[in-house]
Amino acid sequence: MATHNPDSPLDRLWREYGEVFSSFDDLSLARWMAQTLGQIDGKSWRLSHPLIGCYRLASQIGNERGVWLKRLATVPAAYSLAPCCRAPFLPLLTRDVVDSGLLCQHCNETLVPLAELPDEVRPLIKAWAEQYAPIHQVAHWDDRRQSSCGNYDHAYEDAAQAAEKLLLELGGDLAPRFLNHYPAIIWEDQDECLEVQPEDIQPG
Repeated sequence: MATHNPDSPLDRLWREYGEVFSSFDDLSLARWMAQTLGQIDGKSWRLSHPLIGCYRLASQIGNERGVWLKRLATVPAAYSLAPCCRAPFLPLLTRDVVDSGLLCQHCNETLVPLAELPDEVRPLIKAWAEQYAPIHQVAHWDDRRQSSCGNYDHAYEDAAQAAEKLLLELGGDLAPRFLNHYPAIIWEDQDECLEVQPEDIQPG
């Protein structure tokens, strides 16, 4: 997942959105997050889903304050504790899974390395990522590579369309397989480098 520019208009907007959670006291914040974890249990979720967006904002503030370490609210029983930060175990699946594994939603550290993914899904995820990587890389071709391909605009558009199909596969087929092992999972449903937006990832 690409690193965001903290001074970009979008990130400034999200910081504004997050102010509501900054105003929560630690107990209220812990209770809100615990209740939301109960609501998202049992499903795979798009990263762009509004509920997940709200939870991401809350979890960032909660991580900064160490809210989960204070044990102010009861974690829903389905969630174990993440070894990285002791928050509830909520993984994020991105296109960088080969290098980063599953990321922790709360602290953004590696939660589950690729080698420790469940046997049922590890080869499927690895194969998917290896197929996706060269498609994504089209967005980062240098001038020489662009000029040598004949028509870079056409190559870029083809890559974007291929990315849409693979991201649909990630969310529609691969991410739900993790629910046999984890209470919930979030998957990245965009590729900003190829200008693929969540609304582009639709079945049919």
